Amino acid sequence: MLQYHIPALLTETIEELDIKPNGTYVDLTFGGGGHSKAILASLGENGRLFSFDQDGDAKQNILNDSKFNFVHSNFRFLRGQLRHRGVESVDGILADLGVSFHHFDEAQRGFSFRFDAPLDMRMNQEGAFSAYNVINEYTHLQLLTIFRDYGELKMPHKVASAVVRAREISPITTTFELVEAVKCVTPPREESKFNAKLFQAIRIEVNREMEALKMMLEQGLKMLNSGGVFAIITYHSLEDRAVKNFFRSGNIHGKIESDIYGRSSSPLAKASKPIVASNSEVEENSRSRSAKLRTVVKL
Repeated sequence: MLQYHIPALLTETIEELDIKPNGTYVDLTFGGGGHSKAILASLGENGRLFSFDQDGDAKQNILNDSKFNFVHSNFRFLRGQLRHRGVESVDGILADLGVSFHHFDEAQRGFSFRFDAPLDMRMNQEGAFSAYNVINEYTHLQLLTIFRDYGELKMPHKVASAVVRAREISPITTTFELVEAVKCVTPPREESKFNAKLFQAIRIEVNREMEALKMMLEQGLKMLNSGGVFAIITYHSLEDRAVKNFFRSGNIHGKIESDIYGRSSSPLAKASKPIVASNSEVEENSRSRSAKLRTVVKL
């Protein structure tokens, strides 16, 4: 049986959260439950953990612990879901923004270019919108924009043109068909890197990841108690930049606002420097190589 996921920066994350035994905590990306298990191990009898995951597959990993509460939802609905459960504030929030091994290794989910599978990439399998819709229905300009902004591909206009030309002959329905469609513009010595960026861009668009991240950051700040810790693990520059700017300024625009005396009015303390995986962790889990843990405390 394939391993669902290996949590990145586990020890460092728990240390940074500085868990209060009787506190209330949120794991916004439950996945295989690795981070949640570690948080639960630090909680006392009166502590509580609410773990979110929009993917129904994660239910197979639900933990048998009275302090544990599973929330089947996208973390963009963080505040509403918690208030629905009678929770108005929390002592710490964790979000590991990486895609679970499960998604990359389960061929039929369509997240990986290693397998021939239907173009899917939905985190929430109950949703109707998939990678197929993006590739076959988006205009040239829309494709160019996501390839440029979410994949940071060089010459995104050529990649978009290749997709449009291919789908004019017949719909692009599988991952291998997509790889073949863009082969004419794929750098021969960087095929894996190119395809990884291409698939990343499509996945972000399908799941509205950047929109969800911004909503989560704003709601999370409102939910945190004074002294509460916000911890987020990022894996690519786009999301890392958004988190860095929010932690620095306290707002989604990244603009540092000041009071009448010129002092920063951010509700957040100065953020810590990002923590990256050690050489030994990268050897054990190569996917942790790009992980960055950023934490900040609410004033």
